[in-house]
Amino acid sequence: MQPTKISPATLAKLAKLGIHHRSDLLLHLPLRYEDETHLAPIAAVQPGETVQVQGNITHSEIAFRPRRTLVCRLEDGGGELYLRFLNFYPSQQKQLAVGKQIRAIGEVRMGHYGLEMVHPKCRAVDNDTPLQQSLTPVYPTTAGLAQPLLRKLITNALETLPLSDTLPDALLKRLKLVGFAASIQLLHNPTPDMAARALEERSHAAWRRIKFDELLAQQLSMRVHHRERSKRVAPILAPTLEPHQQLTARLIKALPFVLTKAQQRTFAEISRDLAQPHPMQRLLLGDVGSGKTIVAALAALQAIENGYQVALMAPTEILAEQHYLKLRDWLEPLGIVPVWLSGSLKKKDKQLTAEQIASGETLLAIGTHALFQQQIEFHKLGLAIVDEQHKFGVQQRLALRRKGAASKSVRGEPVEPHLPQANALRQAQGERPEGFNSNEPHQLMMSATPIPRTLAMSYYADLDVSVIDEVPPGRTPVITKLVSDERRDEVIARVRSACMAGQQAYWVCPLIDESEALQLQTAIETYEKLRAEFPELKVGLVHGKLDNAEKVRVMAAFKAGELQLLVATTVIEVGVDVPNASLMVIDHAERMGLAQLHQLRGRVGRGAAQSLCILLYQQPLSELARARLKIIFESTDGFAIAQHDLQLRGPGELLGARQSGVAMLRFADISADEGLLNHARKAADELLRDFPEAARAHLHRWMANKHDYLHV
Repeated sequence: MQPTKISPATLAKLAKLGIHHRSDLLLHLPLRYEDETHLAPIAAVQPGETVQVQGNITHSEIAFRPRRTLVCRLEDGGGELYLRFLNFYPSQQKQLAVGKQIRAIGEVRMGHYGLEMVHPKCRAVDNDTPLQQSLTPVYPTTAGLAQPLLRKLITNALETLPLSDTLPDALLKRLKLVGFAASIQLLHNPTPDMAARALEERSHAAWRRIKFDELLAQQLSMRVHHRERSKRVAPILAPTLEPHQQLTARLIKALPFVLTKAQQRTFAEISRDLAQPHPMQRLLLGDVGSGKTIVAALAALQAIENGYQVALMAPTEILAEQHYLKLRDWLEPLGIVPVWLSGSLKKKDKQLTAEQIASGETLLAIGTHALFQQQIEFHKLGLAIVDEQHKFGVQQRLALRRKGAASKSVRGEPVEPHLPQANALRQAQGERPEGFNSNEPHQLMMSATPIPRTLAMSYYADLDVSVIDEVPPGRTPVITKLVSDERRDEVIARVRSACMAGQQAYWVCPLIDESEALQLQTAIETYEKLRAEFPELKVGLVHGKLDNAEKVRVMAAFKAGELQLLVATTVIEVGVDVPNASLMVIDHAERMGLAQLHQLRGRVGRGAAQSLCILLYQQPLSELARARLKIIFESTDGFAIAQHDLQLRGPGELLGARQSGVAMLRFADISADEGLLNHARKAADELLRDFPEAARAHLHRWMANKHDYLHV
């Protein structure tokens, strides 16, 4: 059989589904199945069932109330039901004219006239029209790409493309996996005796094989990437031996606190990585308030000691500004003056900062996405630190990494293309390879969103992960209270009492349908109401739309104690550190996600005083909202909360897939399929070691046509 020709218009629609080559059609698997293998007598059908019926149209009319609707009566000699179409074409009206014999499949429900189907799938038949011999797959699709065409293209791909197995027989037998060809054929064309539930719940053996293959491809991809990284070259940023140059040691000695064992351990891991001749890609995970910033500062100093520049990027101006102020306080006494770069800087200031970065005068640049704009060039970038890395787009993170490649060569020499044998020997002896540009910076990514173990095993298998798993001493756990909106007056009284006693408080405004305009309006209204409610208090307002200078002024006033109450949107979710703030009210807490609630709660409890977080919610609560509030009320452990979040929302939202571009799994569920993930991790090592050709073939099948940004 010859491959079916595909028109350019269809190719464009397929591309929207991630289908770029015929082989991608094989892995475009059904969402669900329709059973068109038998007919149900109309008299026997029940509301709630999805069935196929056949009969004659005995009545057909267009009704105009409450809206224009095509209503048809279908009879099979034993019963009748109505077919209703809210959107229809003249051709459909002709097809459903009185006297036509029709086969319809859809969900039956009780309507105004009795049993009905709304927008069933219909086709004209005669007495000899055969029934389908297998369950009918229903595929994910896009506008203008009909199911029959998708089925035709997939059937053609199944008949013309090789379905050879990529895995060794011994592995298949050991893990009791069915063959790839049999699995793919069955999922696209299941026989009538197949249990539709096992197929749709993805518990069938064929689904188990596909899910394993997907997890294996993911693990192989990340291991290959990890190996490739060791072949790339980065500057060797070894700890400085001369005592008078040891900036890291001087900073540790000057700190007003002692590093926790977890901070010491994670810095030691980062320090070892920076001293290697290949680029570090390490993820530093730490719960709210665990002290990631000081670890990042020590890493930055190690790079600076070696004569290299450091860039620290944060997703919001408030967080970037917080880092700038904190690092400036720590580093200026050591002679390191950081610069601040954000989109809101005046043109003249931005130009001056850009010149300082390009000339190498500045050794530490801190800012937002402005750091990776095209006009910003680094003199000699050695380390890029990305905070809250999952909130940045993939291209943004790549752009910052490429700033190192665009830096001037360390010795100003041209880069030779290949010196493989000599360099292999030099690397084996621990020397810097020659003939390579050693300007790819090391990367340290930080996240205050704790990642569950299964998620880290799956999505960060190509990164080295350091975890700060203890909170600095002196921090008092935050008490969390759930309070119904009906008791708002009591909450207001509690805020007044706390502020009058010399404490400070946050009042966090709710998310409104992800709309910045509505969220801003709500914040301003809340601010005005609370100002009127508390004439004796100084109340401030901060939100994302404030210009940077005003934002900095308000935050500085709050930190200095000049404001007792700060009304804020979720812009304060990360990075804000005011030790005297010991009370937080989160308005409409039911609208927020677990990770966000946990991050917000982390803004209090940063001093020695007992802190309180009040989650003000409005009835009625959805099941999901109820579950979220119960979890956040019962736990302060960020990793435990993240595990619950994974179960409630799945990995896509937890990792920020839309922002990060992380290639989400299509078929496997890493929470439900943890056993398969463990098998896939072991199998990936086995294939790369003993069956490299099989590993290559497997990766080609699953990853060849994907833009795999997983590894930035």
